[in-house]
Amino acid sequence: MQACSLLFCLFAIGCGSSHRVQPDVAEKTLRTAMESWKNGQAPGDLQKATPAIVVQDLDWMSGSKLVDFQILERGQPVDSNLYARVKLTLQGAGGEKAEKTVTYVVGTSPALTVFRDVPK
Repeated sequence: MQACSLLFCLFAIGCGSSHRVQPDVAEKTLRTAMESWKNGQAPGDLQKATPAIVVQDLDWMSGSKLVDFQILERGQPVDSNLYARVKLTLQGAGGEKAEKTVTYVVGTSPALTVFRDVPK
């Protein structure tokens, strides 16, 4: 629960700040996160990387394997975040594959963050 609180705080700091997103850095950060997932790394591994990336994705955190991904839209920069649509091909514990299109909210300041957008 503390990790979720920390993620929320970092997200809130990014959203409420006057920092503008750097679209090229955000796109590279998203691609790095997706490649790390595809290569079997855990989300927490990226927090230990240089530069550190804070990631929140419930499929990834629950152990789904990322078989493939495609960034469908580079994304729209909105204040301190970049919103990017990504097509994911996931494989569950039972071996079943599923495709879904999701939106990630990527921040570049004050920290590199990649969060799955939750539809309202």
